[in-house]
Amino acid sequence: MKTNRIFLSFLATICCLSTTAQFRKYSNEFLNIGAGARGLAMGSAQIASVNDGTAGYWNPAGLAGVKDHPQLNLMHAEYFAGIGKYDYASIAIPTSNNKRTIGITGLRFAVDDIMNTLFLVEPDGSINYNNIQAFSSADYAFLLSFAQKLKDTDKKKVHFGLNAKVIHRNVGKFAKAWGFGLDAGLQFQGKHWRFGITGRDLTSTFNAWTFSFTDREKEVLYLTNNEIPVKSTELTAPRLVLGIAREFKLGAKSSLLAEANVDVTFDGQRNTLISADPVSADPKLGLELNVNNVFFLRGGINNFQKALADGDTLNQKKVWIYQPSAGAGFKISNVTIDYAFTNLANQSNPLFTHVFSLRLDMVSDKKRRN
Repeated sequence: MKTNRIFLSFLATICCLSTTAQFRKYSNEFLNIGAGARGLAMGSAQIASVNDGTAGYWNPAGLAGVKDHPQLNLMHAEYFAGIGKYDYASIAIPTSNNKRTIGITGLRFAVDDIMNTLFLVEPDGSINYNNIQAFSSADYAFLLSFAQKLKDTDKKKVHFGLNAKVIHRNVGKFAKAWGFGLDAGLQFQGKHWRFGITGRDLTSTFNAWTFSFTDREKEVLYLTNNEIPVKSTELTAPRLVLGIAREFKLGAKSSLLAEANVDVTFDGQRNTLISADPVSADPKLGLELNVNNVFFLRGGINNFQKALADGDTLNQKKVWIYQPSAGAGFKISNVTIDYAFTNLANQSNPLFTHVFSLRLDMVSDKKRRN
């Protein structure tokens, strides 16, 4: 049956993990989705300019920009017509002297209600739909962040940050993994220019997988020529993200922020704008118009790739494509609501999704009255 083949193909992806410890090019890829509608609307160009609670994800050094009171950030997004669900939450807590900030971040990406058709066909060849059960494939990440102000004057600011992250992944009752890793970041800010650098997975983040199959499930896997996986370790190679931003004043209270990032990977040749072995680089560009620190308009592009031109299957001609995004934000008192309209595919094959996020500055009533 076709549905049975689909499920067995899904299991085959799990079985691929049964090899010994090795670097995987797209390991823990859910950690590259983004956090907060502001960053997604700006094409994920955030390394140099981020200074709110989402910095725990983008660049932990940016958490030093959270001052005076704790800040809460929440986001929910659905992809592929609601099949995939992505949730993000963080809280940033500055110390009383505003020199340090602690951040806690949680991420979840899941595909729910996957049909387990492993026992759809009975031994006698008959089909029994009562044997179909649903399960979920979910990825979780928990980040504990620390940011420190190394220098903080009107002319120059230097901030440093660290992330310790715990990763948990599960595929129903079939497979589970735990992983650990470290990130570090720096930000330099002058009067108009900002620079940022983030090293992700500096310790080669790993996922230690374990698998659980019943004897009956192992029998079906064996009879369908599928490998039965064993314990394994999956490694995520380090990457470096560089950022530069420039702020242009537009009157007394308005400004235009432009940022460019370069995501540098070291795990082999990728389909990116700069592609080599072992180093590849993927640029990201973003703009933000700030009107009186109340209304924001944003746009960005990233994910430059070469793909076959539309309809050109004969000549196999490839053209450059990219992933566009846009969005807006509105701030009322201590509440900021951001929106992003982002394309998960590219400009020639649109697959858009709507993303909303909420930022709450947890100001006490006493401070608000003052």
